[in-house]
Amino acid sequence: MDFNRDSFINGELLLINKPIGWTSFQVVNKIRWLIKSSFDIKKIKVGHAGTLDPLAEGLLILCTGKLTKKITEFQSAKKGYSGTFFIGATTPSFDLETPIESKCSIKNIDIEKLNLTSKKFLGKSQQTPPIYSAIKVNGKKLYDYARKGESVELKQRDIYISKFKLTNINLPLVDFEIECSKGTYIRSIANDFGEKLKVGSYLHKLIRTSIGDFKLENAIKIEDFEKIIQKKSE
Repeated sequence: MDFNRDSFINGELLLINKPIGWTSFQVVNKIRWLIKSSFDIKKIKVGHAGTLDPLAEGLLILCTGKLTKKITEFQSAKKGYSGTFFIGATTPSFDLETPIESKCSIKNIDIEKLNLTSKKFLGKSQQTPPIYSAIKVNGKKLYDYARKGESVELKQRDIYISKFKLTNINLPLVDFEIECSKGTYIRSIANDFGEKLKVGSYLHKLIRTSIGDFKLENAIKIEDFEKIIQKKSE
């Protein structure tokens, strides 16, 4: 990786493997600080092309300098994910951010029923985003409403799922792979999957594996980026 002061200013595309527990905003701030401090740059633009939840990990595209103008192009690309559903329980946030609120027996759930249900999601559909999300309604983020127990009207959005494959079934855990359009919430798919099964489900684990033609296997960890950039600045 031939990083230098001018390359970051002119525009670098960085593939970062975001760890669990970091917000996408925190990753951007960390990378920006590393670039500024390593190359003595007072001000530089750094942005990401598609948010990943703190509890999710995987591919995060970052653009620097003049390349930030193309962020919307990367944001509109198809996304790929792998992860795990927990079948037979629900949470308010549709993932592990909030405690389980209900449980249901899964004795009538079998492999055939799970596979048939996954096929119902393929193609065009409409999705209601999670109330625990950063989408803004009347200038206020949805999770702010949720944390205060306030109700708000959630508008559905058009999505497209081109692939939905169950890769391993060990109930109550079901592993999956999904390819979908931009703006698709996998947490909502987890919740909707459980509703169709009539036993509930939430997202137990999520990894973003691709954005367009960019793959997670080509991404680097934040600590590795820090080592590389510090050597370049010496």
